Amino acid sequence: MEQLPLKDIHFPEAVSIWPLAPGWYMLAVLILLCCFGVVYLYKRLKSKTVLKVAAKVLVTIRADENLDNLQTLGALSTWLRRVAISNAPRSDVASLSGSDWLSYLDTHLHDAPFSKGIGRCLAESQYQRSAPEDLDLDALFKLCERWLKCQKPSKPQINNISQELRTK
Repeated sequence: MEQLPLKDIHFPEAVSIWPLAPGWYMLAVLILLCCFGVVYLYKRLKSKTVLKVAAKVLVTIRADENLDNLQTLGALSTWLRRVAISNAPRSDVASLSGSDWLSYLDTHLHDAPFSKGIGRCLAESQYQRSAPEDLDLDALFKLCERWLKCQKPSKPQINNISQELRTK
């Protein structure tokens, strides 16, 4: 009997890891989207918390009976500056003073109460020796509450998110 020329069993080639299956690409994109989503939600919750804390601080300033009118003006001016810096890019707000500062505060209010109304006393209150005689603190507190209500939580910017990811 003649031997048949049979060849040995051939196994298929080993499956390589590259190129990846489409599911791996979708998983990578999903992970990136989840990371950006978590950072976005964190910034959004943080900015809403800033406005809630600012409202509580304003109530505390209003209720503090140990402050005289000049100290109250200084506290309100400091409070406005802190809220503005917390809610907007620091580079846009921190360097403002005088009429530029009042104009910034008026950006969300239509009747310009800081530049042309009761809010003018906040521009130079920290440099005065005494509070203005015609100062109406109740109207000033109502104006500050109105300004705070007009503030919207700051929207996270992609540049800020990428900077935070790089620093962590």
